[in-house]
Amino acid sequence: MFLRTRSTYASIGNKLVLVMKIIQLNIWGGKLGKQIIEILQKETPDLVCFQEVIVFPAGKEGDLFFSTLEKFKQAGDFAHSFFSPVFGFSYMKQKADFGNAILSMHPFQETKAVFTRKEYIDDQEMLDGDFNIRNLQHVTLKVGGENLNVLNHHGHHLHEHKNGDVETVRQCKIIADYVQALQGKTVLCGDFNLAPESSSLSELNMLLVNQCIRTKVSTTRTSLTHKAEVCDYIFTSSNIEVKRFDVLTDIASDHKALVLEF
Repeated sequence: MFLRTRSTYASIGNKLVLVMKIIQLNIWGGKLGKQIIEILQKETPDLVCFQEVIVFPAGKEGDLFFSTLEKFKQAGDFAHSFFSPVFGFSYMKQKADFGNAILSMHPFQETKAVFTRKEYIDDQEMLDGDFNIRNLQHVTLKVGGENLNVLNHHGHHLHEHKNGDVETVRQCKIIADYVQALQGKTVLCGDFNLAPESSSLSELNMLLVNQCIRTKVSTTRTSLTHKAEVCDYIFTSSNIEVKRFDVLTDIASDHKALVLEF
């Protein structure tokens, strides 16, 4: 365990404002757990949004070939976690779940998961199953007397390209409608499996500030894949002041980690 830096304060005008840090990463099933933990310990974020997370039932161990959510929670000294599985599967005669997770130093006021395609499958067929079971996570925090909405999503995957189709437009519209109904500041993270200028992502680009577009990011993929594309994002509402947005070069997955200080 290590001592982490908590949220800091910055002076803007004649008042102090809270500065928070969030990390976005598709963790590739936790295959490179040691490297993921190194990022958490180096960056000491207040919040983390993960996709492709694996969880075992309480008291069960099974992370022989990958690191589980509990290991990241302990290593990062996070007090709170919210896991939203999309399917379950059998692993070494144990039941495991796969999905999205949000880790936080701050308590959650509310948590919610909304499926954008299909519903949770208890025992997923691993050889020819449909893996495009998708949900949107939403947690609400009270920070500095204000509501902060943090949303996390793993987008629909098309093997052929990242331009999207009718189905990805439908799912992004669900997310956009959900975001429009929120009160307070909003941060939306995820591996959307979509190109920045795709018609599907335009539903969100019109509502929120796409930090990858704003900073002209060229790729969010690492050397562990032949792909060189932008498909991972952090979006912010216009009432959030961004102090830092980086795409890390650390190799901890086939996706790069995104860092936002706001």
